[in-house]
Amino acid sequence: MYNGVDKYLEDGCMRCKYGATPQCKVHQWALELTLLRKLVLEEGLTEEIKWGMPCYTMDNKNIVIISAFKDYCGLLFHKGALLKDSSGLLLQQTENVQAARQMRFTAPEQVSSQETIIRDLIRQAIAVEKAGLKVPLKKTEAFEMVSEFREKLEEMPHLKSAFENLTPGRQRGYLLHFAAPKQSATRVSRIEKCIPMILAGKGLDR
Repeated sequence: MYNGVDKYLEDGCMRCKYGATPQCKVHQWALELTLLRKLVLEEGLTEEIKWGMPCYTMDNKNIVIISAFKDYCGLLFHKGALLKDSSGLLLQQTENVQAARQMRFTAPEQVSSQETIIRDLIRQAIAVEKAGLKVPLKKTEAFEMVSEFREKLEEMPHLKSAFENLTPGRQRGYLLHFAAPKQSATRVSRIEKCIPMILAGKGLDR
């Protein structure tokens, strides 16, 4: 049956201008992605497309994502911080990533040689979800709020109310998004673009 992941492997994620072209990152890592897909499916997870990428779930809970980047492809474990990583192969993408951890590959031989490790991590991730374990997350108050956004909240009480009504995860997403640029003008631009989304009760990923 031709499904969403088959189309992903054939056309790419279609999230940039290179979708359905030979330059698509998915095509660059097609063999590695196919091998990873096979391993994940053999562990009994449900296959879907989320955020334009193959996502593998259990009881509608996200377990692991297969993704393609310019320099590597990878497996992203949603609660990777809770896994026992004796191999030391799970990476924290940035210091602000709290729960997820990523395993990276640059050759099909890496997937094959690390099959035992991959299966163990997937099984651990399934067990973590079955046990209902959660990654302890920093409170929203622990994240930096740039002065430009703080001033905007003071100017617009209805924006402040809308922001406070967002889920903690969406609040953290905006705070990180606004704090990333080094230039104040860029921060202001980001804030202005996001105001309608905040007022509508949406997060960065909608």
